[in-house]
Amino acid sequence: MSSSIFSAARLDSGCFWKEGKIAKSDMWSNKRLLVRASIAPSPQIAWKKSEKLQKDVRVAVLGASGYTGSEIVRLLANHPHFGITLMTADRKAGQSLGSVFPHLITQDLPDMVAVKDADFSEVDAVFCCLPHGTTQEIIKGLPKNLKIVDLSADFRLRDILEYEEWYGQPHQAPELQKEAVYGLTEISREDIRHAHLVANPGCYPTSIQLPLVPLIRANLIQLKNIIIDSKSGVSGAGRGAKEANLYTEIAEGIHSYGITKHRHVPEIEQGLSEAARSKITVSFTPHLMPMSRGMQSTIYVEMPSGVTVDDLYEQLKVAYQDEEFVVLLGKGNVPHTRHVRGSNYCLMNVFPDRIPGRAILISVIDNLVKGASGQAVQNLNVMMGLPENMGLKYLPLFP
Repeated sequence: MSSSIFSAARLDSGCFWKEGKIAKSDMWSNKRLLVRASIAPSPQIAWKKSEKLQKDVRVAVLGASGYTGSEIVRLLANHPHFGITLMTADRKAGQSLGSVFPHLITQDLPDMVAVKDADFSEVDAVFCCLPHGTTQEIIKGLPKNLKIVDLSADFRLRDILEYEEWYGQPHQAPELQKEAVYGLTEISREDIRHAHLVANPGCYPTSIQLPLVPLIRANLIQLKNIIIDSKSGVSGAGRGAKEANLYTEIAEGIHSYGITKHRHVPEIEQGLSEAARSKITVSFTPHLMPMSRGMQSTIYVEMPSGVTVDDLYEQLKVAYQDEEFVVLLGKGNVPHTRHVRGSNYCLMNVFPDRIPGRAILISVIDNLVKGASGQAVQNLNVMMGLPENMGLKYLPLFP
């Protein structure tokens, strides 16, 4: 049913509506016009939760009640081809995602189920957002036709003995490990394109390898004495209730953790060693910051004789000039975590150190997007032969 309204407007521009068009008349300048209008609600713009668009690729999100799982859902809300048909969360089984994450309440999604009750018959691809140590057995039991992006660490380390050393348990799917492709998109794009299983990189390794790999490949930095100081928002620790992550333990201060033994160390060294084709050992210290999102890695490197910081800058420029999500800032500009918040971008730059022959690299990402769920969507886009930026055209949220 239509409704009638009356409104008065000052037409300073001398414009008024006439039979659906804008006409100009001097006589109306600086006058007040009483307008009667009839407005009928349009069925095209009325939101109906029951009307769900059918999308080409049917997606399952395993572990949807965690931060990376919910971030996958947020990103896919604007993806033209990926539609969620299955979500799991063992402890939240039977609940809607909107009841767990109210910011996603407007999304038309299936209720979450336990993994053991999941039906994969209506699924083409899987984002696995389960905790480390639980993923190998589950992925091993999935239908072989599925494309899988695993956001845990369970398939990142190619050496299963190294996995056991750092994660404290034997690898449960060694044969599947041989198939897994490490998914640092800008570095391993062609391998990802033909992969059945992609091991999505960790957040720290993403922020560290993106600036270092091109420089190592070009022999522009020394392979020794690489010092990495990284800082992360608290969401990187996950959503589980932990005493160390309570507000009073985190707020109004920063602290280092995992000194010399953080589980991302072998992943970082694996990627850098492959780029160098020789073993690299780094000094890596992570810090927890009193912020929800964001990550910065400050990396100190030595340059061979005759190499300058300008050489490093030009190499990074060549490496990433055609990449949408990795951005080398103008010389002298400092990357800030606030400038990538909520986006899939990595901003970086390189600076001369006061010590001759050394350089300082700074790289920033959103640990939940480029450091996790955004890169996972980017990888599945590649696996499905779609443009990499689909579902990822979110500009950073600032302020």
